Amino acid sequence: MQPISLMINGLPGNVAAMLADKAAKDSRFQLIDASLTGAEITETTHAVNGRSIALIPPKDRQEAIAEIRQAHKDLIAIDFTHPSAVNDNARFYCENQIPFVMGTTGGDRQELVTTVENSDICAVIAPNMAKQIVGFQAMMAYAAENFPNLFAGYELTIEESHQQTKADTSGTAKAMANYFNKLGAAFSQSDIIQIRDPQEQKDRLGVPEQYLSGHGWHTYTLVSPDKTVTFRFTHNVNGRDIYAQGSFDAVLFLAEKIDQGQKGRVFSMIDVLKQG
Repeated sequence: MQPISLMINGLPGNVAAMLADKAAKDSRFQLIDASLTGAEITETTHAVNGRSIALIPPKDRQEAIAEIRQAHKDLIAIDFTHPSAVNDNARFYCENQIPFVMGTTGGDRQELVTTVENSDICAVIAPNMAKQIVGFQAMMAYAAENFPNLFAGYELTIEESHQQTKADTSGTAKAMANYFNKLGAAFSQSDIIQIRDPQEQKDRLGVPEQYLSGHGWHTYTLVSPDKTVTFRFTHNVNGRDIYAQGSFDAVLFLAEKIDQGQKGRVFSMIDVLKQG
């Protein structure tokens, strides 16, 4: 199989850096020596496995992408940038015919979907690239669809803990809130408890110290009206490696859909999982 030309955007961010390091060692991919980055980034290059990856700020990206597309016509991008850049980046990808995997959370998600649907490309968009968590979400989606009001009257608490640098509320927590709403639990996304204080994460939650800079701990607690019954669902992720396999599977899935001539389509990680 011809290696897929892969552009990982968001360097020198932690998730993008992890993905770039793994992609550089993966024979399925040809990692492109360029990464779109934010205007606030002062570095001009980032080292990945002994290679120098050029960091391209927004003001230079149009000129740079024209050159990149000449060398890599069948290009796919993975986006792990910043929530504030989601919609602008999506428009850029669509205007420049770059299919993409959007792992960045935040932004206007409906606008994000509409942008792709009105374009000539397709994309995988998901609030979480960890396949096992996506599978758990799929189970919750099934329950919400088939057992409405199962938890009617129950009080729901959602806590999500991530590294201090995470700028927005977890997209996974927001999605789970929607499932629990359909299951009858009255809850607003604004009630999600965000935990970003490393001391609280370490002392109260028990996050291992070495993962304070990169983790995702989620707990969903449901308590019955009379306080006699409690259900608790928890998924704790230490580190970022779990997101690599899902992101790369999404790229392979997207490449197949492109070969089939798909355009203007938005796929989810559940679509990727169903494909196996």
